[in-house]
Amino acid sequence: MNFSAFVRPALGALALTAFAALPAGAQEAAEGATEAVAGEASQHTQFILNSLIMLIGGILVFWMAAGFAMLEAGFVRTKNVSMQLLKNITMYSVACFAYYIIGYQIMYPGDGWMIDGVLGAIGIAVLEPVAVGPDAVDLTYATVSSDFFFQIMFCATAASIVSGTVAERIKLWPFLLFVFVLTALIYPIQASWKWGGGFLDQMGFLDFAGSTVVHSVGGWAALTGALILGARKGKYNADGTVNVLPGSNMPLEVLGMFILWMGWYGFNGASQLAIGTVADIADVGRVMANTNAGAIGGALAAAILAQVLYKKVDLTFVINGALAGLVSVTAEPLTPGLGTASLIGAVGGVIVVFSVPLLDKFKIDDVVGAIPVHLFAGIWGTLAVVFTNPDAALWPQLVAIFVVGVFVIVASAVTWLIAKAVFGLRPTEEAEYLGLDKAEVGVEAYPEFPGATIR
Repeated sequence: MNFSAFVRPALGALALTAFAALPAGAQEAAEGATEAVAGEASQHTQFILNSLIMLIGGILVFWMAAGFAMLEAGFVRTKNVSMQLLKNITMYSVACFAYYIIGYQIMYPGDGWMIDGVLGAIGIAVLEPVAVGPDAVDLTYATVSSDFFFQIMFCATAASIVSGTVAERIKLWPFLLFVFVLTALIYPIQASWKWGGGFLDQMGFLDFAGSTVVHSVGGWAALTGALILGARKGKYNADGTVNVLPGSNMPLEVLGMFILWMGWYGFNGASQLAIGTVADIADVGRVMANTNAGAIGGALAAAILAQVLYKKVDLTFVINGALAGLVSVTAEPLTPGLGTASLIGAVGGVIVVFSVPLLDKFKIDDVVGAIPVHLFAGIWGTLAVVFTNPDAALWPQLVAIFVVGVFVIVASAVTWLIAKAVFGLRPTEEAEYLGLDKAEVGVEAYPEFPGATIR
């Protein structure tokens, strides 16, 4: 005898009988619970999940600070590694403090614009009260604290881009002064024009996670600093030829790249700002997959082009090709398919291979290649939005690139020049020759290496 064939129908009939015996109100409640399970999550649950994705994304973007530190430590020479690590720690700390006391309210003024759509509000960031209840928060978005935590990591990232370009020939305190102005004023003001609902957003400019708002801003600031600082001693000869100044540690460069690659999943993925619905979580997954595709496209394109042009695959090109692919897809990682995202990233890798020697022709000394990666690929990524997003138009994208570029160049130049006049930017020639580890930090990264102070 088939026991289950007898038991299952009996249990089903018993359940139907019990359900029918319930009062009408209880039946309706049971039906409502079934519908709730089958439908979308409650508003409270969506609010919690939306806040959670920003916290997780913020942690991943914070991890990018380690990526920048390792990348730069590998690209600089042995005698400047401790200085570069010190800059990354203090720079991150200054950026977070500046964004807290000034930047956040300027970037997200709400209804408190000082100049509508152009200049935000003055004030420190204020979080919600301890143990706040659901009646005191906007349940359609997320907690203020999670939003602040996520956004402060983006601000620090913009500053990190500058650090690598001006490495090995800038003093610590003038650099930190520039970082303070960049993260308290320059970055938040232009970011408010898009993400704070300012005039660029109103005219239709699209930038999902910051190819322009974050990466190009850091690139413009880095380019301005490199021009004002000048090149490292011994980088260029009088006849225009270039002396290669090899970095200290290729494994650290690769480690830094992979940490940044990982952090980008939070950078782009959490920029969806929601995971409380089926559509949102599907879009987050799509963004992360496309982000990965962009990096792959950039790395492979850089490797192939380097082989074709130089008959060797320069590892630094491939490292920066992957990063340029990530920057390129950051402006719109949602709407492309995987193949298109790979192609967008591949163009970023090509940009790196062509623009690194181009900068050398103009004697612009970019130690880590941040200008090609973050500025040039950021511009490309901003323009590439029009190819995949039907809501994008070329004119607003071009206007945003131009307006943000002019603003950041002018504001950065003023800040760099003031710092130069008041403190001086460069160390002495002797300090630069010996290395900033000895001259400013007092702790050498590789004290056991013979001749480390002149390498």
